[in-house]
Amino acid sequence: MLVTGAGSGIGRGVALRLLDEGAHLVAADINEPGLAGTVEKAGDAADRLSTVVVNIADIESVRAAADAALRDLGGLDVLVNCAGILKPARTHEMPLDEWNRVITVNLTGTFLMTQALLPPLLESGRGVVINLSSTSAFQAAPYLAAYAASKGGVASFTHAIGLEYAKQGLRAVNIVPAGITSGITTESITEQPEDADWTLFARLTGWLNGGALGNPEDIAGVVAMVGSDDGRYITGTEIRVDGGALM
Repeated sequence: MLVTGAGSGIGRGVALRLLDEGAHLVAADINEPGLAGTVEKAGDAADRLSTVVVNIADIESVRAAADAALRDLGGLDVLVNCAGILKPARTHEMPLDEWNRVITVNLTGTFLMTQALLPPLLESGRGVVINLSSTSAFQAAPYLAAYAASKGGVASFTHAIGLEYAKQGLRAVNIVPAGITSGITTESITEQPEDADWTLFARLTGWLNGGALGNPEDIAGVVAMVGSDDGRYITGTEIRVDGGALM
């Protein structure tokens, strides 16, 4: 198994849960100190964990990381694309380079990682691609136009590959979180535009527990199920883990 974004947040939570389930895992992230923290938190399971530093927005970095992961694992049956970024801004004020960066990391990065690892996933005969989208892809997301567009693209991409490779045994599933206690959520809160309308932004959390944010572990448990034989009849669809945000 390989998990991107595993140096923090949801990616780290997913990696640790999969290790708890007995997986042999490669944790990938651009943040090398973050990966070291994941290894430390893995405890005794760290003997089944290796790490690779990758910039998912760079094709050469992705190819090198994929090669390194396959050398460690000997094959691949589950890819979890968790890595992503968020940059809140009023749409009319967002610089083009920041728009492009969000789209490139979140959408193109998901594509590049998937493309690089599709051959071993298909060879396994039971490969699974699990992508992380967002409720922002399915409901209005103020100040998050680039993020919403990128995550909408991730959702569509997941559907496309789910159909394209279904007859070859590949499953593709899109996990849809709402607000989760992670670095990316902290950024979205602390970097809101000046005088932002918080009544609009509050829609990004669910209705459970007074609209409290979820935890990475809430996502990790669903990922573990989808990537296992328990999820063998799930593909080409979304699973919402959003506290009711999209009710």
